[in-house]
Amino acid sequence: MAIFPAKRFRPSSYEASLPSKYRAALAKHPFMLFGLPFIATMVLGSFFLTPATAIRYEKHDRKIKQLSKEEELGIGKDRRRIDLKEEYYKLAAKDLDNWEQKRVKRLPGEHDGIL
Repeated sequence: MAIFPAKRFRPSSYEASLPSKYRAALAKHPFMLFGLPFIATMVLGSFFLTPATAIRYEKHDRKIKQLSKEEELGIGKDRRRIDLKEEYYKLAAKDLDNWEQKRVKRLPGEHDGIL
């Protein structure tokens, strides 16, 4: 088997081309010609993508709006408002001393809490 040489064949016009000059300069200054443009691309990309991200979250906020207390409770304008004094006296009229404690029926296989 033949052994291939480590050095590649390059035509004479290759030395004057832009890629060959870039490769030679990259070997001398790798950060300036590779690292710095990469970091600059990431930083500038984040600045350019910020408005697109803001639009995304604004659209989400429009879809999920904050409800007021009345809307949350399902009280419309046609429903009556709750008066605490009226509810208190309605509850006070009931006989609260005569009651019986009952256990909640458990599902089959569920622990009932009795030791």
